[in-house]
Amino acid sequence: MGYILVILAAYLLGSSNMALYISKIKKVDARAGGSGNLGASNAAILMGWGAGVTVAVHDIGKSALAVILARIVFPELPFIGTVAGVASVLGHIFPFYLKFRGGKGFASYLGMTLALNWKLALVVMALVLVVTLITDYIVMGTTLTIVSVPVYMGIAEHSLLLALMLCIASLVIIYKHRMNYVRIWKGTEIGLRSVAKGKHRVR
Repeated sequence: MGYILVILAAYLLGSSNMALYISKIKKVDARAGGSGNLGASNAAILMGWGAGVTVAVHDIGKSALAVILARIVFPELPFIGTVAGVASVLGHIFPFYLKFRGGKGFASYLGMTLALNWKLALVVMALVLVVTLITDYIVMGTTLTIVSVPVYMGIAEHSLLLALMLCIASLVIIYKHRMNYVRIWKGTEIGLRSVAKGKHRVR
């Protein structure tokens, strides 16, 4: 019963979508432009860096909070933090009130990682920044994170089950980014430097 309660609560918390709230205020249809998803990177592309940072902080915070609260309320349940984190990430990606069309889950995944292992999260964030700046594509840093976190956590905790639970979120995120990979291959993906210069921004 504890696992069920945590999954439901974490999913609902994860389904909160700041990109949607800001897009309503700015009267911008975030699902009709850029990458077409309700996440931090598309918020930055369509509504500017301020919106993108606000969405990212919200998405990171809600998943971190889900992990922390689950551990506080049910400290006796094995892997309860991971269960809560994965449920929160899936809630962000598949919010029921938006016909299961939310963001792509990367910021929420970072938030989960931050609460599960903050040292790993800091290393991953640094690597994401470096890889993104080198390649000019946020999705490359995303891919590095969602592949490395399950591997490291599984080895560090000596648990295949833990790694597999994290892989659920990782595989869904990879699937949600499939068109980014296609656009990179075709040379049509919006790069970080274009966003920084204000291109593609909706005014």
